[in-house]
Amino acid sequence: MHSFVGADLFFNKQIVWIGISLVIFFVLSLLDYRFLNSTKIITILFVFMSLVLFSLFLIGSMVRGAQSWFDFGKFSFQPSDFAKIVLIALLAKYFSRRHVEIANVRHILVSGFYAFVIFVLVFLQPDFGSAIIIFLLWFGMVLVSGISKKHLLAVFLILVAVFSALWFFGFENYQKQRIITFIYPYTDISGAGYNARQSVIAIGSGGIVGKGVGYGTQSRLRFLPEYETDFMFAAFAEEWGFIGVIILFALYGVVVWRILLISARGATNFETFFGLGLAIMFMSHIIIHVGMNMGLLPITGTTIPFMSYGGSHLMTEFIGLGILMGMRRHSRAMHRDDMKKEFFGL
Repeated sequence: MHSFVGADLFFNKQIVWIGISLVIFFVLSLLDYRFLNSTKIITILFVFMSLVLFSLFLIGSMVRGAQSWFDFGKFSFQPSDFAKIVLIALLAKYFSRRHVEIANVRHILVSGFYAFVIFVLVFLQPDFGSAIIIFLLWFGMVLVSGISKKHLLAVFLILVAVFSALWFFGFENYQKQRIITFIYPYTDISGAGYNARQSVIAIGSGGIVGKGVGYGTQSRLRFLPEYETDFMFAAFAEEWGFIGVIILFALYGVVVWRILLISARGATNFETFFGLGLAIMFMSHIIIHVGMNMGLLPITGTTIPFMSYGGSHLMTEFIGLGILMGMRRHSRAMHRDDMKKEFFGL
C-alpha cells in the first residue's frame, strides 16, 4: 500500500488494522466454540445480523453509490463482511444436524432462505460484490453437504427460467443494457469498461519480474482506479510481475490447504462444515478479485484477502481463522454427550 501511493495515510491506517486483527485472531483462538453449535445461539446471531444489515438503509453512510457502511468519524465498518462469518456458522449448524436426511430437497430451500435473506439485504445496498460472495458461500456449502445434485439442478433451472422471463417480459431496455455492460464491460471502454481495461494494462505491463516496488505507473499516475482495494491485484502484478503473482498464489494455496486440513480433522460435522465454508469464502474472494482484475469476470468491487486496504474485510478474515483455530484447539476436549448431540440430535 505504502509503495503504491508514496504517502503514509493508507499505510499507517492499515498497519493499525493489521495489529487489531492479529490481536482478535489470537484472542479468538483461545475460546471454545461449542456454544455456536446451538440452535438458539445461531438463531440470535442470524436475526441480529439481519437487523444490522437492515439498519444500514436507515442510518448507513453512502460510499461510492452504496449505502453499506456505518461511519463513526475516525473509523467505519462494513457489516456485510461480518455477515459472511455468521452465514458460514449458520449453514454449518444447519447441514451438520441434517447429514442423514440431506438428500431431501427441502434442505436446499430452507438453507437457501437463510442465505437469501442476507443476500437481498446486501444486494439492495447495492453491494454486488459481497452479494455474489454470499451466494457462492451458500452454493459451495450446498455442494459439499451431500445434497442431491438433481434437486440442485432443478432449483437452478427454475432460477434460469425466472431470469429468462424477466429478461423478455419484465426488464426495460435500459435495464437490459446495464446488465449487458456489467457482464461485458468492454462494450463501453470509455465508461463502465474503463476500469477493466486499465487493470488489464497494469497486469500486462508487469511482465516477468515487474516494474519494481513503487514504480507501477498505472497506479502511481492514477490511471488505475481503486488500486488500494478493488484493483489491488493489478497494482501488485504491475510492480511484482509474473514471478510475484506465482509466489502470491502459492501463499494463498498454503492458507486454503491448511484450512481444509483442519476442517478434515474436525471433531464434528459442524467444525468440518465451518472450515469448508471458510475455505469457500477465501477462494471466492481470490477467484472473483483476480478474475475481475484480469478482465475475465464482471467488475463487482471485491477485495482480495490480506492485501486490499480496509479494516472490515481484514478483521473478518482473521475472525474466521481465529474461530477455526479455537475449534482445532478444543476439538479433543469434546465430550461423548456432545458427540451424541451432534450426530443424533439428543
